[in-house]
Amino acid sequence: MNNELLKIAQKVLRLETLETQNSDSLDFQEHAVWMIKEALEQAYKKGQESVKKGV
Repeated sequence: MNNELLKIAQKVLRLETLETQNSDSLDFQEHAVWMIKEALEQAYKKGQESVKKGV
């Protein structure tokens, strides 16, 4: 699951990592609401797919 979330974060939100980096400029980012919506929709779809596959 973490790998899939990272892929979505990198692709949609243009984040390098989802790990805490202990730097405000790296840990806090601004994103447009449509980008956040897209990332959430993709994560939701991945979750639905994994349920269908029985993962």
